[in-house]
Formats: sequence, C-alpha cells, structure tokens
Amino acid sequence: MSASQKPVSIVLVHGGFVDGSGWRGVHDILTKDGYEVIVVQNPTVSLADDVAVTRRAIASASHPVVLVGHSYGGVVITEAGNDRKVRSLVYIAAFAPDAGESVETLIANPAPGAPVPPILPPQDGYLKLDGARFADSFAADVDPDTARFMADSQVPWGVDALAGKVGVPAWKSKPSFYLVAADDRMIPPPAQRMMAERAGAQVSETPGSHSVYVSRPEQVARLVSLAAEQAIAVA
Repeated sequence: MSASQKPVSIVLVHGGFVDGSGWRGVHDILTKDGYEVIVVQNPTVSLADDVAVTRRAIASASHPVVLVGHSYGGVVITEAGNDRKVRSLVYIAAFAPDAGESVETLIANPAPGAPVPPILPPQDGYLKLDGARFADSFAADVDPDTARFMADSQVPWGVDALAGKVGVPAWKSKPSFYLVAADDRMIPPPAQRMMAERAGAQVSETPGSHSVYVSRPEQVARLVSLAAEQAIAVA
C-alpha cells in the first residue's frame, strides 16, 4: 500500500433502472483521495443474485470495506453488509429495510400526496420507468442530456428483485450513514428519514433528486469519506 493509499476500500452498489456508470463522479473523487473503489454491476434480476455479485466485489477488495448503496442498492447492502469484511454501510437516498422487508413492502402504502413513480406495467417480469417522465421523477437536477441518456439506457428491473426480503439487516450490528435527498420524487424524503432513524444512522441531508449520486457527487463522496475515516479510526 502506497503512503497515499487509504487502508479502506469503497464498494459502490447501484439501484434499479440504472447501472454502475452513474457512480463515475463519486468514484473519481474517492480514487483521487486515495481510496480503492470498486463499482458493482448488479443484474437486478433478483435480490439473491445481486447480493452474491456484491459479495464477490467485497471479496475482491484489498482492504476492509465501506459498502455504499443507492436506492434499491440499499436493500442489497443491508443483506450483503453482514460480510465480516464490511465495516460500515452508507445509504444514498436508499431503501434501508428491516428483517422481512423488501422494496415491495416498503412502497406498498405510500403517504397521501406522495409522488407516484412512473413505473410502467411489468413486461416478462421486468419493470421500466416511463421514459418521458424519467427526468422529472428520477433525475430532475441532472443535466438534460445525461438525464435523457439515463432514461434511454434503462436497465429493466426484475419484479423478483423488488420482492426480495432481507434476512438479518447489517445495520443492526454495524455503523450506518444516510444521505437524504430532500427533493426525491422516487423515495419520499419522509420515508428516507424514517428508515435512517430506524437504522440509527448518522444522517446528512442535501437538496437533490433521486439521482443525487449523479448530480451532487461531492456531497455523496463527503459522507462516504466520513464513514471511511471513522472505520479507519476504529481499526
């Protein structure tokens, strides 16, 4: 390990409808700061598959891991974070389920007046967002060209992945951090705050859409770095 390299690895887990490329800005900041960064490319077909892929990424890391999840990626890290190599969890506008919960159960009873994500009817067991409404719901503060590309390059999200239930939540035994996106129209901010409080997370909040990890990489990287610094301090 070089003198400038930090003794913690960062593993970034994307959510549904997108792939790992949206982490580019966060990746670049963290690697410049001396962290090894691994970007997971989950198939988002089933929770079990995504947890397995994420665990392989954790196993490949050179150091103890700070595990970061956006959106549905929060479900993945809640399960995969039980790996002994994982030191802490960072949720970015993400689901943080308790035992027996899934995305499906967490979105089953939206609060009155909450925005309704423009999810199209399933096709062959997969979901997509209405491309014409993608930017407004998912990426309202992302530059229009990038938001259009994100809409046009959607990764179909498996219905089985939404139904995947968490066993033992890793946040019950490991430190967690949560970044609330105050302008999110996919996961309502009040729901984010509730999940963060329940998990006992250190909470930060920033203006931003559901794609805050794309639009505000500096704020995301700052919280990830805080988690990493605390992991180093207790190593």
